[in-house]
Amino acid sequence: MLLDVWQLGGVILASILGGAANSVAGGGTLLTFPALIALGVPAVAANATSTVALWPGGFSSMLGYRDAVRGARSWARALIVPSLLGGLTGAWLLTRTSDAQFKAIVPWLVLAATLVFLSQKQLGAWLRSRLGGIAHQPHPDVLPSPPGTMAAVVQFGIAVYGGYFGAGAGIVMLAAFGLLGLTNVHQMNGLKNFLALLFNFVAIVTFAVSGLVHWPIAIVMAAGSALGGHYAARYAQRTNPDVVRRLIGVIGIASAVWLFVSR
Repeated sequence: MLLDVWQLGGVILASILGGAANSVAGGGTLLTFPALIALGVPAVAANATSTVALWPGGFSSMLGYRDAVRGARSWARALIVPSLLGGLTGAWLLTRTSDAQFKAIVPWLVLAATLVFLSQKQLGAWLRSRLGGIAHQPHPDVLPSPPGTMAAVVQFGIAVYGGYFGAGAGIVMLAAFGLLGLTNVHQMNGLKNFLALLFNFVAIVTFAVSGLVHWPIAIVMAAGSALGGHYAARYAQRTNPDVVRRLIGVIGIASAVWLFVSR
């Protein structure tokens, strides 16, 4: 697919904003995926290309939390396999989904992901209230026992969704970690970034082998998202995440409506 100057500029802008959004408030997929659809990229290929485009930003986020992940090694090790298998399963399901089927499903996915994204602040307040209830314990940052079967099943389900579409998967993971007994928010964020990197990686490999990725567009967008994420991370503390969150929410809802109307 050859892009004219305006289309190329739009792709670069969407990817920069997507990377920046992920760094400040999350929700980058809600910007990059609709942009690819607007370019005329088929729905399944647009999803695969968007996953590739945003992966470098996820890698940067994981590096930023590597110390926190070291403090949760037992959980990271226990959830590696469910994350990889889940991401592979979700990506495989996407390769078995026709464009017509995905176009019918994706407006609901975008709408649901947007609503979950907009409720991020409320979910965070709920998590803080839950963690506050155990803050009186002498060592609130001590990890509970390594996760068991239930945690593996939950993570597998989240990774399946992450490999299939992915928007909002990080928010769901944080909520799940809180329910499973984690109390250190930094460790939770570190685990989330690490595990998302894993299931997105196997999804990318699956999409690449299946020939779903538009590589010229993906490479341009990957560079843009890395650039946006890098600079947004430097200035994130000066940015009001609530403003960014509301803007992305408006874009997400508008995209969902547009996808419902145009399918």
